[in-house]
Amino acid sequence: MHELSIAESVVEVVLARTGDNPVTCVRVTVGRLAGVVPDALMFCFELAAAGTPLEGAELEIVQLAGRAHCRGCDQDFEKNDLILLCDCGSADVEVVAGRELSVTSVEVA
Repeated sequence: MHELSIAESVVEVVLARTGDNPVTCVRVTVGRLAGVVPDALMFCFELAAAGTPLEGAELEIVQLAGRAHCRGCDQDFEKNDLILLCDCGSADVEVVAGRELSVTSVEVA
């Protein structure tokens, strides 16, 4: 489960910016094609935050839709799963959005 290492990284990044100040909320943006399970990330965040100034903080996850471009038919389309096929049947697609994973904001008490 890579969500635990992601949650640990989120805690590290936030602590680097906030120090010992208590944090009440962390907002992250996760693309639907990033391979992250939001519920697993929330669970792991609680574990990673335990014993830190982030303990008890809410984790808000904003999911972004995936988008791809088909090189075969030159169409852009939305994709929210990792089966990267265009409606035209081509697998020659480029992911242009949906792999994002970033901390977007933090609320400090």
